Amino acid sequence: MKKKNVFASLGKAFGYMKSKIPMILFAMVLAVCGAVLTIIGPSQIGEITNRMQEGLYGNMDLNAICKTGIFLIVIYAASAMFTFTQHFIMATITLDTSKRMRGDLIQKINRVPMSYFNRTSQGDVLSRITNDVQTLQQGLSNSMPNIITAGAQFFGCLVMMFVTEWRLAVCVLAVTFFGMALLMQVMGRSQKYFIAQQENIGNLNGYVEEMYSGHEVLRISRAGEKVNRRFKELNQAVYDSNWKSQFLSGVMQPMMTVMGNIGYAVVCVVGAILTMNGTIPFGVIISFILYVRLFTAPLTQIAQGMTNLQAAAASANRIFKLLETDKLSDETDKTAVLPTASGSVQFDHVHFSYPESPDKVIIKDFTAQIHPGQKVAIVGPTGAGKTTMVNLLMRFFELNSGSISIDGVPTTQLKRENIHNLFSMVLQDTWLFEGTVRENLVYNMEGISDDDLERVCKACGLSHFIHSLPDGFDTELSDSTTISAGQKQLLTIARAMLQNSPMLILDEATSSVDTRTEIVIQKAMDALTEGRTSFVIAHRLSTIKNADLILVMKDGDVIESGSHDELMAQHGFYCDLYNSQFDQAV
Repeated sequence: MKKKNVFASLGKAFGYMKSKIPMILFAMVLAVCGAVLTIIGPSQIGEITNRMQEGLYGNMDLNAICKTGIFLIVIYAASAMFTFTQHFIMATITLDTSKRMRGDLIQKINRVPMSYFNRTSQGDVLSRITNDVQTLQQGLSNSMPNIITAGAQFFGCLVMMFVTEWRLAVCVLAVTFFGMALLMQVMGRSQKYFIAQQENIGNLNGYVEEMYSGHEVLRISRAGEKVNRRFKELNQAVYDSNWKSQFLSGVMQPMMTVMGNIGYAVVCVVGAILTMNGTIPFGVIISFILYVRLFTAPLTQIAQGMTNLQAAAASANRIFKLLETDKLSDETDKTAVLPTASGSVQFDHVHFSYPESPDKVIIKDFTAQIHPGQKVAIVGPTGAGKTTMVNLLMRFFELNSGSISIDGVPTTQLKRENIHNLFSMVLQDTWLFEGTVRENLVYNMEGISDDDLERVCKACGLSHFIHSLPDGFDTELSDSTTISAGQKQLLTIARAMLQNSPMLILDEATSSVDTRTEIVIQKAMDALTEGRTSFVIAHRLSTIKNADLILVMKDGDVIESGSHDELMAQHGFYCDLYNSQFDQAV
């Protein structure tokens, strides 16, 4: 069943080329023409041999031999031209297919639920877009023209052999079919190793990407030996599946070579007997020796092509698993629009559990009313559900029950893009890409002037740092540019300030900065959040003392709420949490 699914995926890859069917048919016609012209050659060479044999006992007709020779040159040149053209057409079509497939994969990544990335490593996703698409493209590009040409040549030779001498044709066919039976057995055994090969490469890429992104922690933890051990296991798995698949597929070509050599021997022995009996002329043996080469060569090409197609089929299977993953629900029917928002947010009896663990409830009956312009802090121990609440607010995940409303409009009635436009977001994990400082700050924004950049950077305490760079805002940020973790976080905060959205989410936004910088950022945030509803997740409770409303979460429930002074006066869980920070400091 697994093999059927794999080759069904290869059929879907061919479906990508349905708009190119006329060109594919034209290439097939060229392939057939090239093969037909090639298989005409042996009969003409046999004719030349017969004329030369006749010349041994009389006058040799050199004029007829020259004409036949010129005819051979013409048909072989035409065959080469047809073959080159069809290879060029098929290569162009498969390149275009892989280009569109990569585009579809990128679009799909933007449409799959966040839960997909919770169960699939980044390296494995990247491997599907790069390695698997490349393997599929090479498999189709190299295999299809060869299989088309070889198939036409195979059947053409079969017809010509029966036309020339049916007894010799039967002998060659018997040997060939025996070889094909062995070939099919080898292919059946090797397919599972090609599937494992692509899966193991994806696992290895995912592990390497994961370890490289955290190589500082890896070194500090002195886990190099453990990582190397795991890498060797994954690398060995790739080696084993590669070795087995290549070994079995490598048997195909020498096997067909042996069958071809046996065919030569059969033709020579049987042909010699028929010639001695006067049944056939000597030229027929020469023609048949060439036909055996032309008849077995396509089988070798088909065997090699099928090897490539097996790897391509395994890659196609992984690609279409991603392309056919359930995507986010269609929202074209939603007409509610909030071009801006005053910032009123209501959580009404929200229940949520992650799709991977439906029995483990993360948010239990969460209810809260957030008024416009309020600065809301969400605090609590690790695993209380703080970040989950923000993810639900942004509709990265769908609720199990209950509702979340913005300005009285349930978020389920709004398109996700509309909700995302209402928020600026700063995460604990900073994200900067290779480009200039300016490009990183104004990412996906238009109409941002230099004055806007200067104002925001000054408010964030970035002005001195940026002007100390060689080219200021036009300095390229890359691996060679030394930027501290705090400076990276300041850049992402400045980016959020430039977005100027009506609501703001800060998820541990000041966790990577020192106390002095934190004070600067706090002043900037106070100015930024003025008149805007903001949600702040923080473990350092000293940073949210001035919040209008503090929601204290524990085990998915809001157990306390109020201002800092009100919660401290209650001497409850928040008070213990707040005081514990100073106990730890001591």
